[in-house]
Amino acid sequence: MKGTQNYRLPAEIEQASMDIISEELSQRGVVLPPEAEAVVKRVIHTTADFDYVDTLRFTPSTVQRAVAALRMGTAIVTDTAMAQAGISKSALQKLSCEAHCLIAEPQIAQAAKEQGTTRAAAAMQAAAQRYPEGIFAVGNAPTALLALCDLVQSGLRPALIIGVPVGFVHVEESKQQLYTLCQTYGLPCIAAMGRKGGSNVAAAVCNALLYTALDALDPALRQRWSG
Repeated sequence: MKGTQNYRLPAEIEQASMDIISEELSQRGVVLPPEAEAVVKRVIHTTADFDYVDTLRFTPSTVQRAVAALRMGTAIVTDTAMAQAGISKSALQKLSCEAHCLIAEPQIAQAAKEQGTTRAAAAMQAAAQRYPEGIFAVGNAPTALLALCDLVQSGLRPALIIGVPVGFVHVEESKQQLYTLCQTYGLPCIAAMGRKGGSNVAAAVCNALLYTALDALDPALRQRWSG
């Protein structure tokens, strides 16, 4: 079996992992839609959780539209520094994109206090003003997702919203509300229904889209970028 071989280089390990994922999906009789395949496999690779085959939802043409936006240098905004840190710096650089997280800015804490909300929600409100056509990736805070839902209803039209927060309070409802709104307004959306998700999942989705935009799903090709 591939997982028992002596892989040493990161690209070899990643490729072996992807081969194992493909094999297990085949054994389960799962055929992923071509547009969603890279994202779903990247999330499974990150989490070792095959439940995402069923829980990851995509509005029509989401990946195609997100990839086009990234190729134009669209900014990515995350709700946590962890998600921001997990996004490939080399891929961002090659596409002339930037990843931002505003939650640590002093004015965000002040705005949250004044509004009686969370810093994550206040950060999304500020980010919507700075990057109204950006890609918003929420992996931790359902309050950030609910803030984005309010902003969409008020006219925000981002390139993509990734809604994959993890937890128990308002998590499932926020994802369902987001997905329904994006369907209504024809906005690109990737959401992980249910309780599962996380900053690592948000970063994984972003990376899958970045690698697709660069025609660089092959890990050996990406390893050559870093020498």
